[in-house]
Amino acid sequence: MEVAAGALSPVLRKLGELLIGEYNLEKRVKKGVQSLLIELEMMHAVLREVGKVPSDQLQEPVRIWAGKVRDLSCDMEDAVDDFLVRVGEGSSSKPADMRSRVSKFLKKTTTLFVKGKALHQICDAIKEAQDLAKELAELRKRYELDMRSTSNGATIDPRVLALHKDVGELVGVDHTMDELIKTLICKDGSSKEQLKTISIVGVGGLGKTTLTKVVYEKIKTRFDCVAFVPVGQNPDMKKVFQDLLYDLDNEKFSDIHNTKRDEYLLIKQISDFLVDKRYLIVIDDIWGKDIWRCINCALYRNKLQSRVITTTRNVSVSKACLSSTDGTIHRMKPLSDKDSQILFHKRIFQSKEKCPEDLQIVSRDILKKCGGVPLAIITIASLLVSNQRVKPNHDWMDVYNSMGHGVTQSDIAKDMNRILSLSYYDLPSYLKPCLLYLSIFPEDFEIERDWLIWRWLAEGFIQCDKEETSLFEIGETYFTELMNRSLIQPAEINYEGTVVTCRIHDMVLDLICSLSSEENFISILDNDNWHAPNMQRKSRRLSL
Repeated sequence: MEVAAGALSPVLRKLGELLIGEYNLEKRVKKGVQSLLIELEMMHAVLREVGKVPSDQLQEPVRIWAGKVRDLSCDMEDAVDDFLVRVGEGSSSKPADMRSRVSKFLKKTTTLFVKGKALHQICDAIKEAQDLAKELAELRKRYELDMRSTSNGATIDPRVLALHKDVGELVGVDHTMDELIKTLICKDGSSKEQLKTISIVGVGGLGKTTLTKVVYEKIKTRFDCVAFVPVGQNPDMKKVFQDLLYDLDNEKFSDIHNTKRDEYLLIKQISDFLVDKRYLIVIDDIWGKDIWRCINCALYRNKLQSRVITTTRNVSVSKACLSSTDGTIHRMKPLSDKDSQILFHKRIFQSKEKCPEDLQIVSRDILKKCGGVPLAIITIASLLVSNQRVKPNHDWMDVYNSMGHGVTQSDIAKDMNRILSLSYYDLPSYLKPCLLYLSIFPEDFEIERDWLIWRWLAEGFIQCDKEETSLFEIGETYFTELMNRSLIQPAEINYEGTVVTCRIHDMVLDLICSLSSEENFISILDNDNWHAPNMQRKSRRLSL
């Protein structure tokens, strides 16, 4: 139901095209289109309000009703697309010779039959849609929807990326960072020359990667070669090894991604390269012990004080990382109340000292529900600012009241999803399908901004509200707004300060994959799972 309102927009526009286009529609058919258009516009207005409420807070009949509206709009859009393609065939304004004119005449004769059939089919589709729309309208009257409206926050200037980086990376990690650096560079007894591994473990969103990146940047100059390689849940191991070689020496292995070597040969190449070098390698976001064992085969155990850092959400994986080397497990902890407050206030007020008195109590209550999880704190903070201005107290209370039970140690993943989902439900309806569309991309995938916007355009997600503004420019504002809401993260920024590529945080990706499946927006088929709510329902989009 969240995405249903956004899904209706293309069909409303296409039904409008039927009315203004010269398609020789019968008078009764035009009236049918007008009636259907009015009914769908009313449903659109209702769904915009329903979409502001988390699905677990909606009555079951409301969820069913919204799903049927979404299916109706998708079926009608398919019917209109099919009709427009059929009636548009054979049109040409170019001059032609006698032979081509004869050919055109014969084609036109054939097209008359095709168009006649298409007109009959669109008439049937409109009649069927009218009947279903009336049925849904009657069903809607039987239920009182409990809707809580949350105002949609506007965007913040995207050039505050540097501030985001400073706040997100440094708050609350100084002591931990110093301890990790000390452990990595110190020489301790008989094992001082041996390869040493530190494995950082903790739930997603606690800042494992951020902490590791800071440590990596501070000590990398002490080593002969370094590499920072993300892995993810379902990695392409050949690409992981190629990335590792490229990071270790991007000049020597500049063409490594074009190699036809298999994993075995790549492992040998890495091991041979590392044999006489003091190296620092970070393997980020390992999900399985088998994945680590495979990577570990490539890490030559020389006695040159080399270091390996791994990050994972799984303690058993963390222990596996230390099974064959000297090492330490570092368990990530949530931020303290003080550090949580510093991060939260800097994100909103640019200073930890500027929180107004009327917001101090609700600020503490919100932070308590965030449970010291940096990602949750940053995400919630982005909800409380609009047009670079702090929202009023009542909006803060609305956010607090909609946070459910917050983050608890017993069910932290579920509660983090609840907190992250607040940003999703706060999105305007036109942005929801744009965000859910990102669920087609795998973990740690760098998404090119312009390419993504063109795909949104092709899907019909971008709505034109000003004649003087191009659809692509509107798509750029959509992209910027999603970034400002901390739902996508910059990956590459050019010299002008423009984001060229972006990534999705793992926890945000988990959330939108779940929502996409629930809404039958995208069916995702990966190596292990089929993310689809009901095999009997149509798959609108399929991601392999």
